[in-house]
Amino acid sequence: MTRDSIAAAWDQHRANDWPQFSSQNQGQLMTLDTVISGCAVFYLDSPEGLDHRRIAIVKDCLEDLDDLTPELDTDSQAYFLRLRQLGELLLATAPQP
Repeated sequence: MTRDSIAAAWDQHRANDWPQFSSQNQGQLMTLDTVISGCAVFYLDSPEGLDHRRIAIVKDCLEDLDDLTPELDTDSQAYFLRLRQLGELLLATAPQP
């Protein structure tokens, strides 16, 4: 995975406004958005990429997204699908064991 791919996915995600929806999980979804976005910025700003701790955090965030997004409407799901794809791209940069 190239930095250009992640930069493009990050730009696409940033270009979309936070979706308007009502959910008891809105705060947790906002936190997941913030954490994955922060890892994307860290990756793009760091020549070393993500460290093992951040890789584990992104994995956990993606699992949480999978649990929380099925209840959302289609428009909101699209926002979080883009976020999930960004997280998957970040994980693809992780060194393979």
